[in-house]
This record gives sequence, structure tokens and C-alpha cells, in this order.
Amino acid sequence: MKIGMILDAQFPPDPRVENEAVSLVNNGHEVFLFCLKYANEKKSEIINGIQVKRYASNKLKYKLSALAYTVPFYTFLMKNKIHQFIKETNIDALHIHDIRIAEAVYSANKTFKLPVVLDLHDNMPEVMKLYPHLQKFPGKYIISPSKWKIKEREFIEKADKVISVSPEFLENLEERIPTSKDKLVLVPNTIRESFYKNYTLDNSIINKYKNNFVLLYLGDTHLRRGLQTVIESLISLKDVIPNIKLVIVGKNTTDVVLKQQVKDLNLEKYVDFEGWQNVSLFQSYILASEICISPLHRNLQHDVAYANKIFQYMSLAKPLLVSNATAQKGLVEKNNTGLVHKDRDVNDFSDKVLILYENSELRNELGKNGENFIKNKFSWEQTSKKLLHLYDNLQN
Repeated sequence: MKIGMILDAQFPPDPRVENEAVSLVNNGHEVFLFCLKYANEKKSEIINGIQVKRYASNKLKYKLSALAYTVPFYTFLMKNKIHQFIKETNIDALHIHDIRIAEAVYSANKTFKLPVVLDLHDNMPEVMKLYPHLQKFPGKYIISPSKWKIKEREFIEKADKVISVSPEFLENLEERIPTSKDKLVLVPNTIRESFYKNYTLDNSIINKYKNNFVLLYLGDTHLRRGLQTVIESLISLKDVIPNIKLVIVGKNTTDVVLKQQVKDLNLEKYVDFEGWQNVSLFQSYILASEICISPLHRNLQHDVAYANKIFQYMSLAKPLLVSNATAQKGLVEKNNTGLVHKDRDVNDFSDKVLILYENSELRNELGKNGENFIKNKFSWEQTSKKLLHLYDNLQN
């Protein structure tokens, strides 16, 4: 089958898109990827077997995407590009990555009537409520998450199949839209075996932290990810664990708040802001740590989604300390791969760190459980089988 994936962003990087596309290519399908370009990227190239087709965009169009379901400009602009993409590639099916560009795809597809797979990476209407620009003028008054939620339902009802990232999210969709039950397919954001089998250790990172008790955080550092709780916990933890170090690998525009908090609390020697780092260094940061954390705030998005970082942590046998956001709490407790703290509860977070600090055998046991879980049940090679089955049977 010739599959046309639609992504309204640059590519690479996008691990989920790449994982899905590569697996489909390896299973005998052809994958053409519609994506956007903002600079001098090649208009067309093949990456890991994916036939990438880039269409010019700009910052204004990107900003208009937030208004996709307020005014139709973005949809109109994208519809024509997608129509051209479908015509040129002669594809057999469409695979839409998230709902921002979905209206444009459905509009372009009226001519072709191709089967559609809707891939919900996030609970987008709920995520939008957390964006800083929606908390203030003018975004607060012109961008409506409730309209996005109405559109999400419409797109789900139109799709032939709907895939998403966690059982909790699919249960939420089934409850909200009972007629969608038979079209829902679980394809979690797991990691490829190559992440924990084929990597090069960076000894400079290992040596940098060899004398520290490292709490590691990987990924987006937006305030809703919970790092303010972790930073505040260091006030008391440093007195019990003098060599403690919070290492943050990632960034967000809200980092100015985190850095000011560290400064105000005189914790500079206990926190390293490493910024975004190449994915090839993640294994070294993980292996340099003692506890790996995901202190997400509880909300309707975080309760139904897994952060990919927890699978990266587990694959290298590190114990987790995660908040009680429903999806990650259930996963960690079911498989006994770490401890759970109440979200935004500094004392509870601190208590759980101390339990792990004082018991190296427990850390090793939890880490080994996580490693076994990933290798035996939850690598991409295992969890992608439902995606392959979906496309093997889609035309039927």
C-alpha cells in the first residue's frame, strides 16, 4: 500500500512519525510524508526509506495554525498543498498526525475519497489550555479549545481508524464517543531496541557526574512538567544528600522561571540546566543518574498520555520517580518499576527520593524490572504490531 502521512511540522525530528513510517516501510508499504519547510531544506528526499515531500511555509502560517478552528485561513492554505501531494504521489490511504491539519486533509480528500487513519499524538484540546499564549490577551479571546474539542469529535467520527498513545486516552475517547469503539487502535510511544542496544557512551558525561547522586529529567521543561516541585525539594534534600544534583536535559520558553527559582533559593550548585542535547547523548545522561523523574502535573492531557522519557529511563535499568498522573502511575505500579509521588507535593516527592537514596537494592530491583518490561513487552518492535495489522487490513 502507498501511504500518505500528513505532518504540519518540519521533519526530522519527530520520533513517533519516524518510528511508524519506518516500520510500515519495513513491512512492505511505501510511505510518502507530507511535511513543512521553513528554510533551505531539500524539497524532496528519502530518509530511512521514507519518501519525504516538503512544502514551503513561514512563521505567519505557523501562527495561523493556532486559529485553524477560529478562522479558515490555515485550512485553506494547507488544503491546496495536500491536494497537490495526494495527486503527485498517487497514494492509497491518508494518515493524519494530530488534528491541527485534519480539516485541511478531509477537505482535500473530498476529491479522492481515500481511507483515513487519524493519529492522535496528544489530547490536543486539553493541551492547548496549558499553552502560555492562551492564558493572556489576545490568545485567550481568539483561540477556543472548546471548538477544537468539537472538531476532534468530528474528525474521529469521519476517520476509518483512530490510533493513539495510551489505553487511558482510548478509554476516554470511547466514553465520550461510544460509536468510535470499533475503530480505536492502541499504538504507544515506545522506543526502538536500538536505543538501548546500539549507542556510544560519552565518558565526559559519566565523569562529570560520577561523584553526584543525580536526579535526571529529560525533555520539554514547561512548568506543567513539574520541575518547580523538584527544585523546591532540593532545599531539604541537599542537607541529607550533600552530593545531590538535579540534571535537566531539555528546555522551554518558561525556563526563565525555573532558573530564577534556582537563583532565589541559592541552589545553583545543585542544578544543571543542560538545554537540548543530541538524542545520541541521552543514554549517557541516563547511565550517569541514580533516579530518573517525570513529575508531571495532573491534568486531562497528562492523565491519559505517557512521556516517552519513562521508556528511555526504564530501558537502561534506572528506577523511576513519577507523579500520580494516571497513565504513568498505572504503568509504573503495575510493572513495579519505580515509586509514585503526589503531583506538586514537595514533601511527598522528597520522601520518595529519600526512600530510594537509602536503599540501593530497591533502586536496582526497580531498575531491573523496568529493563525487563521494555525488552520483553514494550519496545517499539512489540507495540508497533497493531499498526502493521491495521494497514495490512485497511483496504479490506
